[in-house]
Amino acid sequence: MATYDTEIHTGGGGWQEDQPLSLSIANRNEVVPGDAPPATGTTVTWSGEAGNGSVTFFDGGNNFEGTAQFPGEGPVGYRGQLQG
Repeated sequence: MATYDTEIHTGGGGWQEDQPLSLSIANRNEVVPGDAPPATGTTVTWSGEAGNGSVTFFDGGNNFEGTAQFPGEGPVGYRGQLQG
């Protein structure tokens, strides 16, 4: 599992702190290892009643960038940095 401090970007509002994002994804192989972040180039996309988004990890999985959209809101830039 990996947990990221996140920010959203709302056009003219600049980057603003958002809630942490925690990832735990496994199937036949671990997409997000229990003791490490996702590999560089890993893309995660989600969709559901709580919102949707798509992010790609870089810098050894320490950071991600992408977009997200939450209920009742327009799409925003979305980025995060692995918690220490």
